[in-house]
Amino acid sequence: LAIAELARGSGSLATFLHVQSGLAMTAIHELGSEEQKRRWLPSMAKCEKIGCFGLTEPEAGSDPGSLSTTAVEKDGGYILSGEKKWIGNASFSDVAVIWAKTEDGRISGFLVETDNPGFQADVLPRKASQRAAWQTHVTLEDCHIPEDARLPKARGLGSTLSILTHSRYGVGWDGLGQAADCYETALAYAGKREQFGRPIASFQLIQQKLVEMVNEISLSQLLSIHVGRLKDAGGLDPATVSMFKMNNIAKARRIAATAREVLGGNGILLDYRVMEHMADIEGVYTYEGTNDVNTLIVGQAITGHRAFSPEPPQRAEEKSG
Repeated sequence: LAIAELARGSGSLATFLHVQSGLAMTAIHELGSEEQKRRWLPSMAKCEKIGCFGLTEPEAGSDPGSLSTTAVEKDGGYILSGEKKWIGNASFSDVAVIWAKTEDGRISGFLVETDNPGFQADVLPRKASQRAAWQTHVTLEDCHIPEDARLPKARGLGSTLSILTHSRYGVGWDGLGQAADCYETALAYAGKREQFGRPIASFQLIQQKLVEMVNEISLSQLLSIHVGRLKDAGGLDPATVSMFKMNNIAKARRIAATAREVLGGNGILLDYRVMEHMADIEGVYTYEGTNDVNTLIVGQAITGHRAFSPEPPQRAEEKSG
């Protein structure tokens, strides 16, 4: 609910919170040592320290198992080398959760303090979406970290995906909040805007658009409550989270476009925020799993058949272990 309310005002600010709490803090809480938790989580909870989550790479997006960043043991620690892209918060973070392959080919997580001379974060310019959230290109060049910077409970790609599932849950609420603000903006505008001597809210086709929006939002609210209760009961599985994110963001995308129509030419003005929401939702539609990827996750759950490339050996080892 907090995410939904924040997203009403700004989808970009909600993205900042997803990265800070849903990704970085969750990774430390779920996969870190007690010392790592004590050091970082209290100050991160107060936003005195900022975190980021470095998984996506220029050539490894929807297929995180193909990441090429490496972690080589050396001098009682690790040398990290590689590149990450679209990393939120990295340019002003204090700590980065970096995912890399160790010498045995397994994916593991590491905490990298961003004042490390081998860490560089460059803000990606010229974005039309998520403008208040700073995504960056991160370069790790012979980045030396101590042995205790490794997340001890991060055991392969499955650990990485479990953190994404947690964050993806929050993104579903994000879509609900942005959709609600678009609808409420359109409803208020239609009641005040007059054409042909009366409010446009009295016209049948405008009413149709408003009804379609409130209907879609009501369905999203019901799904959000249901999924939230499943999470509280400990019965939330990754496929349900994918369906939740996929549904709510797709609905938000349609609602934002419909709200823009109701506002007519004024719909492209930032004064009304609808166009800002439209742009931000386009970013959310892709991150935390594209609509297509989430569709295939749900498809595998209901059919038992994997539509992705063959399951990587690492995941098979994790299951058997």
